[in-house]
Amino acid sequence: MASTDSRSRHVVSLAKRPPRSSGSHGFITHMDGADLPMLRGLSMRHLLLRPQGLREPHWHANAHELGYCLRGKALITIAGNHAERECFTVAPGEMFFVPSGAMHSIENIGDGNAEFVLAFSHEKPEDFGIKAAFGAMTDAVLGNTYDLPASAFARLERLTPSGNIVAVARQPIVEEQARHVNRYKYSVEATPPQIDFPAGTAHTTKAALWPVLQDIAMFSVTISQKGMREPHWHPRTAEMGYVAAGHARMTILDPDGRADTYLIGPGDAYFIPRAYPHHIENVGEGMLHLLIFFDQVSPGDVGFRSLINAYPRDVLTAAFGVAESDLPPFPFTEIDPLLVSRINTIDPVQ
Repeated sequence: MASTDSRSRHVVSLAKRPPRSSGSHGFITHMDGADLPMLRGLSMRHLLLRPQGLREPHWHANAHELGYCLRGKALITIAGNHAERECFTVAPGEMFFVPSGAMHSIENIGDGNAEFVLAFSHEKPEDFGIKAAFGAMTDAVLGNTYDLPASAFARLERLTPSGNIVAVARQPIVEEQARHVNRYKYSVEATPPQIDFPAGTAHTTKAALWPVLQDIAMFSVTISQKGMREPHWHPRTAEMGYVAAGHARMTILDPDGRADTYLIGPGDAYFIPRAYPHHIENVGEGMLHLLIFFDQVSPGDVGFRSLINAYPRDVLTAAFGVAESDLPPFPFTEIDPLLVSRINTIDPVQ
């Protein structure tokens, strides 16, 4: 199998780049506007928590967060408006949503590592941690807040940087209510796929299915060895993807007329600006699994398969600059299939 191409301006390898935050209990790897300048309205992080690891209570001032659990088990706690509190567990194939400005934590409650792909509705999310927020206030201000003497807070560190990942020195405490259904949790892989063809499947999280979502959505897409995501574009939606398993080849057409073709594999992430035409095909030996995020709650799609039927053949003849007899016998397609079967020999993988 050819190696992935990290030279593309559309791709970042989260699996190969050094973590921006790390410690003995986990690490966070980033793909944001500082890493990929073309990002707009989306960014991504890969979070790994070791046993007893905790992503400290924190919030994002300018971005909603949409998380997907790759492995392990974790407890999500959210503190929102007017003392609202949400607490629930997530396992592989389950997702969670945190509105912008809501404080939340992610705690590993399993015996092994817990791993997440986290997507944000801004190219440069702003983070605030609970330690930094308390550290910015004086002992007297904190004392007045809690009806306590200032001396009660004297031993708190005054450092303001966020601690990111810390350790919880106890066995996990999981309340009974945390095991119940929660509006901020969605079991995406447990629901029937909205698209189910021999070429692959698509499980979707969008506003029609998960009303709590704001400004972000995700498709969990599998593509078989005989399948392909047809060439297409999203009229008002940027696309950001993460390779959970398998190997793929993508081609993106840039406005200057250049076709950017590259290979991606496990741990790679890519970004496609809105309305840029692109395609994805499985070039590996097993199933390809992609987590595809969008900067809209209900992403739209224009596929090559159906768009060709919008014009009569004489218009297509003029556009392609060929005789009508040289045009392929395009089949009529009323509803775009999104995933198509690959009936031709795969192009050589460079």
